[in-house]
Amino acid sequence: MSELAERAAKLDGCDPLQGRRDLFDLDDGVIYLDGNSLGALPRHVPARVADVLTRQWGRMRIRSWTEEGWWEAPERIGERIAPLIGAAPGHVVVGDSTSVNVFRAVVSALRMTPGRSEILFDATTFPTDGYIAASAARMTGATVRAVDPAEVAKSLTDDTAVVLLNHVDYRSGRLHDMGALTEAVHNAGARVVWDLSHSAGALPVDITGHNVDFAVGCTYKYLNGGPGAPAFFAVRPDLLPQLDQPLGGWCSHREPFAMDTEYVAAEGIAKARAGTPEIVSLLTLDAALDVWDGVDLHQLREKSLALTGFFEECVKELAPAARSVTPEIRGSQVSLSCVDAERVMGELVNRGVVGDHRPPDLLRFGFTPLYTRFADALRAAEILGEILA
Repeated sequence: MSELAERAAKLDGCDPLQGRRDLFDLDDGVIYLDGNSLGALPRHVPARVADVLTRQWGRMRIRSWTEEGWWEAPERIGERIAPLIGAAPGHVVVGDSTSVNVFRAVVSALRMTPGRSEILFDATTFPTDGYIAASAARMTGATVRAVDPAEVAKSLTDDTAVVLLNHVDYRSGRLHDMGALTEAVHNAGARVVWDLSHSAGALPVDITGHNVDFAVGCTYKYLNGGPGAPAFFAVRPDLLPQLDQPLGGWCSHREPFAMDTEYVAAEGIAKARAGTPEIVSLLTLDAALDVWDGVDLHQLREKSLALTGFFEECVKELAPAARSVTPEIRGSQVSLSCVDAERVMGELVNRGVVGDHRPPDLLRFGFTPLYTRFADALRAAEILGEILA
């Protein structure tokens, strides 16, 4: 057995999260390293969804809105996500997509900063955030400007109303300093919106401790909520009373079943809702979140950093033609630069190592600590080395 194989076996043997892997439906012979795009299926979810479809919808029908708690699902599931992102109880709601919630947060932040009309957004972020920021600017008459996160502090002006940032760079895996950046934005008199799509479920997040104004994120990556699972929306407790979100619908009305022609916002986080909840996908997510019960997020982070670091060591020794571009301060992914990356990833997938490719030259590997093993990291590097050779 090689030294790397011995280390992998030892690390897997003392992993405090090793039992979590059995909770997921994973294929023998496939190394799944794309949890940063779509998390794996927890084994118990299909049966729970079958109950939603056949009993709750099929037999109970309309009664399920009250008797099965469908109506309160967005807030109830928000309460389950709150500790994973360090949010205060009662200040997270789940529903709609990340894009919709980014729009909701940006416009809400603009309305909280009268007299200011500039939106700054992360130039390195996932493109949709920039698209949404530009759309919000067109609708509100604001201006929009892309800035590198490292340049945020020096880019803020007296006209900056809101700054939209991504916690983890989706291409390189770089983890941005939430505390320092939030403080800089607040010192300039502006609001901040953090997109946590690549950090929620990958590492401990503390939006309360960092005084974050708004946070949004998807639930189908590291939270394993399923394809297209609804996103979350979180607001700082002291800002909730003044929240005036732009998509007030009947489900965010103070008395939704009164069918009043005049809109009056609900109390609490319910005012961040809009239309009828997407019940099947919401309850799929609710079931999936069971895998987080009892998880120590600090152990999760320790394993994530150990996994990604070990993978880089293996790549350096076994596949030296690939070079890591992921900094030490990172989320839970490693991005490698190599020649002909798209073809290489195709070969990896054909040989049972599933990651993804980002043009022009990046191979992305997402390490989900709940189910990825050190042996998986080693085998992925071995196969990559064989392909590159």
